[in-house]
Amino acid sequence: MGPHKPPRGFGAQPRLKMTPLTEFRLTRRVQFYETDAAGIVHFSVFFRYLEEAEHAMWRAAGLSIAAPGAPIGFPRVATSFDFLKPLRFEDEFDVWLRVTGKTPKTLSYSATVEKDGTTVARGSLTIACVRKRPGEPMRGTEIPADIADRFAVAPVKPNGQDGADH
Repeated sequence: MGPHKPPRGFGAQPRLKMTPLTEFRLTRRVQFYETDAAGIVHFSVFFRYLEEAEHAMWRAAGLSIAAPGAPIGFPRVATSFDFLKPLRFEDEFDVWLRVTGKTPKTLSYSATVEKDGTTVARGSLTIACVRKRPGEPMRGTEIPADIADRFAVAPVKPNGQDGADH
């Protein structure tokens, strides 16, 4: 028997019981094409970093956020970023993603981008579960239990913050 592979798609296959994810860290390096004429990461790229961390978190949960042919999808319905310090070409940094909200139809995250333990940006993202049918508009629907059960809201830290700062 070969190595265990996580289920493809939206968790339609049986799996062992796992603790729901509340937080995820993605480490990466700034690529040259992500910088602007000032030599710093262009603000729009931070949204890609957040989405890259989100997709990696879903993969860590054994899921794909966009499985081919899936009858549901997860469009972004709200997002924002505050920029505190620049990132430059070849900087190594972490994106910390935390689940901050969960309703029957949505998941919300906070994101903290850190370089050497210093926060360089803070962001947030809310996604909604929608039903996709050919020729029809997308309609909000409840997140299937086999997906929802893999995520939980992160506990609030003692300082009263959602814990996005590490």
